[in-house]
Amino acid sequence: MSTFHLSRRSVLAGSAAAAAAVSLPAVSGRAQAAAPATVAKSGYRWRNAVMGGTGFVSGVLFHPSVRGLAYARTDIGGAYRWDDRTGRWTPLTDHLGWDDWNLLGVEAMAVDPAHPNRVYLALGTYTQSWAGNGAVLCSEDRGVTWKRTDLAVRLGANEDGRGCGERLLVDPGNCDTLWLGTRHDGLLRSTDRGVTWEAVSFPATPSATGQGITLLVAAGRSVYAGWGDSDGTAGTPNLYRTSDGKTWEPVPGQPTGTAAKVPIRAAYDRLTRELYVTYANAPGPNGQSDGSVRKLRTVDGRWSDVTPVKPGGTTADGSTDAFGYGGVAVDARRPGTLVVSTNNRWAEIDTVFRSTDGGRTWKSLKEEAVLDVSETPCLKWGNEKPKFGWWVQAVGLHPFDSEHVVHGTGATLYSTRDLKRWAPQIRGLEEASVVALVSPPAGAAHLISGSRDIGVLYHERLTASPSRGLATNPVFGSSIGLAQAPARPSYVVRTGSGDQGNGAWSDDGGRTWAPFASQPAVAKDAPGPIVTNADGSVLLWSLAHWDGTVYPAHRSADNGATWVEVTSLPKGAVLVADPLDPCFYAFDTSAGTLCASTDSGLTFTARATGLSSGDAGFQLAAAPGRSGDLWLSAKANGLYRSTDGGAGFTKVGSCRASHTLGFGKAAKGASYPAIYPAGGIEDFNALYRSDDEAKTWTRINDDQHQWGWTGAAITGDPRVHGRVYLATNGRGVQYGEPV
Repeated sequence: MSTFHLSRRSVLAGSAAAAAAVSLPAVSGRAQAAAPATVAKSGYRWRNAVMGGTGFVSGVLFHPSVRGLAYARTDIGGAYRWDDRTGRWTPLTDHLGWDDWNLLGVEAMAVDPAHPNRVYLALGTYTQSWAGNGAVLCSEDRGVTWKRTDLAVRLGANEDGRGCGERLLVDPGNCDTLWLGTRHDGLLRSTDRGVTWEAVSFPATPSATGQGITLLVAAGRSVYAGWGDSDGTAGTPNLYRTSDGKTWEPVPGQPTGTAAKVPIRAAYDRLTRELYVTYANAPGPNGQSDGSVRKLRTVDGRWSDVTPVKPGGTTADGSTDAFGYGGVAVDARRPGTLVVSTNNRWAEIDTVFRSTDGGRTWKSLKEEAVLDVSETPCLKWGNEKPKFGWWVQAVGLHPFDSEHVVHGTGATLYSTRDLKRWAPQIRGLEEASVVALVSPPAGAAHLISGSRDIGVLYHERLTASPSRGLATNPVFGSSIGLAQAPARPSYVVRTGSGDQGNGAWSDDGGRTWAPFASQPAVAKDAPGPIVTNADGSVLLWSLAHWDGTVYPAHRSADNGATWVEVTSLPKGAVLVADPLDPCFYAFDTSAGTLCASTDSGLTFTARATGLSSGDAGFQLAAAPGRSGDLWLSAKANGLYRSTDGGAGFTKVGSCRASHTLGFGKAAKGASYPAIYPAGGIEDFNALYRSDDEAKTWTRINDDQHQWGWTGAAITGDPRVHGRVYLATNGRGVQYGEPV
């Protein structure tokens, strides 16, 4: 186990080796000898551009013995610590680097009741072979510093069942012993606080469903484990326990049937010695249509069905009220008082039920709830009424305040201190997966962002959630493309996934929007990115499905009223517009060819061939205020530049790898815009700035601010030299400024 302040070597050991194995292709144009990078160091302050949550909070955990201390986990955006004194969440895993991108998903977390400063995280986003193994982090200072142990198994924090848990537990009889439930590899145990792990005998065999052990909970000196691969019938148990830490057995009398097929979460009332378990017929957060809440008296083994409302009823409009049960938390000071949540209840909307008599009677808290989302207007989803909940599998009850309840949703964490008034308890927690950024050269907003989680936001201020909330007309659940006309910055276009259209335009810099009057037939299922030429008179829409299927690009010269297929443009090509001339450029990643159009996108012809090929993640950027000045980010193959409209490219010798690149205001006395790449100048991936056309570089992030993979988008601010905006895959928009 090693201290988890990652060194630069450890950050990119794997990527450096991969890059060395790639032979750089020949390029047309001038040759340039590789030169050693000159890198300066510069202090930057990094913060989130505030959105207001915008991601799935999959778990929340109040510390049982420390007032005001809590932890939250997310499916792709790391873990956080809450402190009542500051009223904010502090991110705990931003130090994870490029090679550790898969560890930004938090499968489970655990605290040690006897050691208030000790906290554990089980990390791993996907269980597929390409994702790599998981890891366990241990901190003795509430997440300020970490020690890490790499596992030999994979964890799945962004897979089905990610709201179950917790799958990590400190043994109630020995705080040096930890239990970790996995999806495909059974039960693991550590007897040295997570330094080493071993598989232990468990009486259930994993299946292909990928759930395995769904929860671990202590009840007195016993430990209970939920099993998610049972079919729910008698003879296939889904709840096990051990009293000696050695042998596991099915819990006698446990419920069966579809309403009790998958144990989702459990909570133990030590005052009454009763264990509450929520169940559903699927792991969630999607796909649940049945469920229940059951209570086990641990003193005599008697089970009770304490389900607040049985799923399957008929709603007022005749639809079926189908759902499962998700979160559960007990009151540490009031015996028999607890809260449970429904999950995947779309007909009647999810709620949190509260009982003060051990589940004999319940009250839904949704009906009297007053939701105040003034601090996070995006939760109105356009002009809709804010929803009390969806994907509610994380529920917490403050151990020192019986009326302080929190519940996570697919976009925020709601909190109440009186069981009636609710507001997001989300300051500091930003989890959006951002894919597009625009920093306008003028106007009220310095930033417009596009996210896969919350559409497009117009940021009047970087320190507050946008007052306009989501871009409307139409609302996008997921943004794909965002572009601004270089010579007409009031004109902005966007594309994404929406029920009322998949493209829109704005003529006031992104403050208000109007949908395209028409769209290509495949745009609903494959919206893809979009670009506009210098004056906004022509649009090119590169249509692509989320699964990677590409379709012919389409052109509009009437602001989206009509669209025509561009047959000469390679499908899936990366598009960019010239900032000055009525010219478009397209990079065909499959062929390694740069194509250009001099007739406003009507036809394209090849200019440069033999460039790097085969990777759909390449990016093409045009330097602002210049004609024909193109930069090609070829990932591990490096960075290339053309100053003649793509006729020839020169490899930038000072840059080993470039995954995305943007421009910002030039430094004082400089004539060329500042360049910001996310890539490798040294032997690891980081963020850099060059004020002299890529001759020398300044690293602008540090080892504590890495955010995993950051290769989607980056842009400097055209009005503020040194300010840069970075799109992350799970930590929202980060912006940095020199200090």
